Amino acid sequence: MASSLRALRTAARSFSLSSPRNFSTRVAASARIVAPRALVFRNFSSSQTVFGSGETDLALSQKLAEELQFEKESTAQGEDVLVPAFLQAFKNAGTWTIEDKPGHDEVALTRDFGNEHIRLLFSIADIDAAQEESEFDSQDEESQEDQPNTDAPYPIRVSISVTKVCTGKGALSIDAVAQDGAFVVDNISFYRDAKLATDVTADADWKRRGLYIGPQFDHLDVAVQELFEQYLEERGVNSALALFIPEYAEMKEQKEYLAWLQTVKEFVDV
Repeated sequence: MASSLRALRTAARSFSLSSPRNFSTRVAASARIVAPRALVFRNFSSSQTVFGSGETDLALSQKLAEELQFEKESTAQGEDVLVPAFLQAFKNAGTWTIEDKPGHDEVALTRDFGNEHIRLLFSIADIDAAQEESEFDSQDEESQEDQPNTDAPYPIRVSISVTKVCTGKGALSIDAVAQDGAFVVDNISFYRDAKLATDVTADADWKRRGLYIGPQFDHLDVAVQELFEQYLEERGVNSALALFIPEYAEMKEQKEYLAWLQTVKEFVDV
């Protein structure tokens, strides 16, 4: 569902007003790139009446309303948009708790495993980054057979932390990418101060700079890599979760975009 919505939205952008969205995150940050328009210099006295009359506000409000209506109709096609099947199945499993605040671009999945607390943090900003790359890829001269599948979920970067709750023995911090039903690990860091591994504040980011973050994961001995993958698998960081995260991220991105259109329109209308 989310993939078909993405394809419809991409097609619509070529015929309608671009709607850039900006997101910031600790894991990833990007902004949709809009082709620069040619500058048109008008005489101030001749344009003052037009802008002073509110015609631009009205036109913008109407365009936002059109975009909002289009997105709502696309989202509502043949699916329960409140609780889609994939999300209901994930909740029914009861393994992970979803921490998702409206208006925020980051989502956390948490669970307890023995004496460990596990958290996965990911951001919908990665979708904009991947869309930007896809738009550039579609402009090159390669054949359609060589083009990436636009219906496939975008890869999402995930920050995984494993903390020993009772012992205070520090924490592992794992950077990975959820893609094609698998977690591709970049590196695994260890922090003696567990709070330093889990805090998302600017102060914690600053303190982490300069610390040794461990080797690239693919530089480790193959046997060590395989055992780390089993370690994560036992804790529920598995193929099912790697499929869920990109799908949930796309659903949230759509929801946040609808909310953005609505609130910006309301602001313009005041």
